[in-house]
Amino acid sequence: MRIAVFGGTGMAGRAVVTEALTRGHTVTAVARRPPAPDHGRLSVLALDVGRTEDLAPVLTAADAAVLAVRLAPGSEHLLAPLTHGFLDAAQRCGTRVLVVGGSAPLRSPDDAGRLLIDDPAYVPTEWKTIAQASLDQFRVCRDHPHDAWTYLSPPAILEPGTRTGGYRRGRTTLLTDGTGDSRITAPDLALAVLDELENPRGEHHFTVARSLAE
Repeated sequence: MRIAVFGGTGMAGRAVVTEALTRGHTVTAVARRPPAPDHGRLSVLALDVGRTEDLAPVLTAADAAVLAVRLAPGSEHLLAPLTHGFLDAAQRCGTRVLVVGGSAPLRSPDDAGRLLIDDPAYVPTEWKTIAQASLDQFRVCRDHPHDAWTYLSPPAILEPGTRTGGYRRGRTTLLTDGTGDSRITAPDLALAVLDELENPRGEHHFTVARSLAE
C-alpha cells in the first residue's frame, strides 16, 4: 500500500511512518521540515498542509492518507479549516483519509450523555483550547461531503513509549482501565492506524487505549 503521512515528523506521525515501513508499505512523510529519508521505501516531502493547492500530487499517488498534524499553541483554531481544505483535496483526488485527532469528541465513560470536552475529570481547563480544536475538527469531518474518512480519537493521554504490540479498540466512548486511567503510547496507536488502513471496518469514528494485559 502507498501511504502518505501528513505531519510525519510529529509524535504520532513518526510512529505511523515507522509502523507502516515495518509492515512493508511504501510511505511518503510530509512535513514543513522533514528529515532526510533513511529507508528505501520512504520518501520525504517538505510541504505546508495548509496549502491545499499543493496536496493533489501527493494524494493522487497515495492509496490512503493519514492526517496527523498538530499546530503550535495559539494556532489551534486553524485546525478545523485546515482539515476542511485537506478533505476537499482528498475528495477531488478520490483518496481515503484517516485523521489522528483528539479525544474531545468522545463520550465520557462516567456519563454517556456528556462529551469528554465537558468532563473536567478528563479535560481540565488548561486543555480546553486544544480539546475544542479537536472537537471542531471532528465536526468538519462529520459534515464534509467526502465520505471516505475515519477519525481516530486517542485516549486521554497519548505519550511516547514502547511498542507493546497490543491495544484495545472502542467506538465513541473513552476507554479507561480499572483505575480510570486512559492512555496509550504512540507506537501502539500506530498499530491501530495501520490495522484500520489495511482492514477498514467501515466506522467513521473509533478510539483506542492500551491493552489491559500490560
